[in-house]
Amino acid sequence: MNRFVVTGTNTDIGKTVFAAALTQALHGCYWKPVQAGLDGGTDAQRVAALIGLASDRILPEIWRLQTPASPHHAADLEGIRIDEDVLTPPPCDRPLIIEGAGGALVPLNHDVLFADVFARWGLPTIVCASTALGTINHSLLTLEALRSRNVPVLGIAFIGESNASSEAAIVRFGQIRRLGRLPWLDSLTPDTLRSAFAAGFDLGDFQ
Repeated sequence: MNRFVVTGTNTDIGKTVFAAALTQALHGCYWKPVQAGLDGGTDAQRVAALIGLASDRILPEIWRLQTPASPHHAADLEGIRIDEDVLTPPPCDRPLIIEGAGGALVPLNHDVLFADVFARWGLPTIVCASTALGTINHSLLTLEALRSRNVPVLGIAFIGESNASSEAAIVRFGQIRRLGRLPWLDSLTPDTLRSAFAAGFDLGDFQ
């Protein structure tokens, strides 16, 4: 079964919504190995609510940390260390969507970044990028960081209102495949998310 990593150029850009949409489109399972911040619910709970995902298709986190911060800092506050060697994608009889925390260069502990773990996994990685101001710099830096570690980057998924100039610049300078764009949705329901993903992406790119 196909397995994909979903990472981003920053936090709070819609990466979890994209991961939910991809999980829904592929009839897959969702896994976020490290959850930092529990107030207001986890990202796994949000994905389940967004697309009505059955509990057996939400794979449990390995670490659930109370503080909404970089995992390394949240773990420090709880007196633990995240062991990157434990982070191994779990078996799943469906396509597996793995969501990282925040951006690609978020630290897991004081020695290892998420991008380092992505490199060890060697799975096709999707970069989610906002279309807002600053996206060109953030996106190109993220792509360079992943490629310098030989992470196989499948392509870039834009999130937000159309910004043809910025999107084209990222594709050109980053030499990256544009997978599509997921707009902000005024009404976020399983049906609206399904329709928006189908309109903005070619499912064949994820087969």
